[in-house]
Amino acid sequence: MYLREVRRVAIVGGSRIPFARSDGPYATASNQEMLTAALDGLVRRYGLQGPGAVGEFVAGAVLKHSRDFNLARETVLGSGLDPHTPAYDIQQACGTGLQAVIAAANKIALGAIDSAVAGGADTTSDAPLGVNDELRKLLLAARRAKSLGGRLKALARVRPSHLLPDIPRNAEPRTGLSMGEHAAITARKWGITREDQDALAVTSHRRLAAAYERGFFQDLVVPFRGLDRDQNLRPGSTTAKLATLKPVFGTDHADATMTAGNSTPLTDGAAVVLLASEEWAEERGLDVLAYLTAYETAAVDHVGGGEGLLMAPTRAVPRMLERTGLGLGDFDLVEIHEAFASQVLATLASWEKQGLAPLDRAKLNVAGSSLATGHPFAATGARVVATLAGLLAERGGPGRGLISVCAAGGQGVTAILERP
Repeated sequence: MYLREVRRVAIVGGSRIPFARSDGPYATASNQEMLTAALDGLVRRYGLQGPGAVGEFVAGAVLKHSRDFNLARETVLGSGLDPHTPAYDIQQACGTGLQAVIAAANKIALGAIDSAVAGGADTTSDAPLGVNDELRKLLLAARRAKSLGGRLKALARVRPSHLLPDIPRNAEPRTGLSMGEHAAITARKWGITREDQDALAVTSHRRLAAAYERGFFQDLVVPFRGLDRDQNLRPGSTTAKLATLKPVFGTDHADATMTAGNSTPLTDGAAVVLLASEEWAEERGLDVLAYLTAYETAAVDHVGGGEGLLMAPTRAVPRMLERTGLGLGDFDLVEIHEAFASQVLATLASWEKQGLAPLDRAKLNVAGSSLATGHPFAATGARVVATLAGLLAERGGPGRGLISVCAAGGQGVTAILERP
């Protein structure tokens, strides 16, 4: 590769399948099948079928079967893309989709490739079940045995309890707490009320419904397995209805505030984004929606440092703003991934405590976000990028948008999109 000057990276478009609740319409759909459907939607929309049309495909999944070891490449081979398109996997928990976009953008910026597709998929319905670890050890011992007697001796140690599979747990390995339990701790620390959480959730549903009604997602969402809209969407959601739900996280405290209504459900889905150099887009007569101009990642010590598991964006965003010379008031739109309503509100409170200007809520998640769409872990970043780029283009003039995505493991990925 010959390095040239850094080029601007254009976001040309996106494609995703409607997100579905776990164990629903996509219960038997694999990561590869969903990701291929999202990718093929992009291929058809932007005429990417030709030889060498795309320089690279990068994507990932958080919950992966052993068969998914080469997920991105296998997706290419099953799609309408040229089979000569290189591909590789990436994973950073809920930040996977956005990190895939950043990885692809870096190569475009440096001139290594002229175009790329980035994204992710996840299914909690088809989650991998691990072999009981004691059974695994006994099977390996049998394989290593030098004689039939040795193999039989190892297998004779198998007990009925060893036949129970290891079920995936939505828990942090270092703490044993689920993401929701961690978020409940943060909600108490920041004094986030149940009423504010429910109001944010209702707003997310109403704004997503309005975006669908005005046709905003016509060029972003491709039907899949009978769905043409996100299954979790509840247009008629109200704070009165949400107030009737019982808390599901932090219930060891009398003041628990987090319910199924103000938390994202387990979700299946996939999303991708088309990125390119300006020249590549111009040669093909494709409009540029926005440009990726900055990004920042961060991590917090959620194990021994007393920091909230999902609060890494409160470190990443201030650093990114300082580096770019911007403030929150300089953004026309802000997209904060809604893992939980409490996490969004705690993030806003932390930014203010650090001296950032209060955010105008009219700019926040104007087409809804994860509380309404759902959250297939690795797909969310690509969904957010495509949505924000489309919203900036819809405005018609210059604009700037901020992206903030929290992730398991105490990590966060953030970015800035601009339209000159």
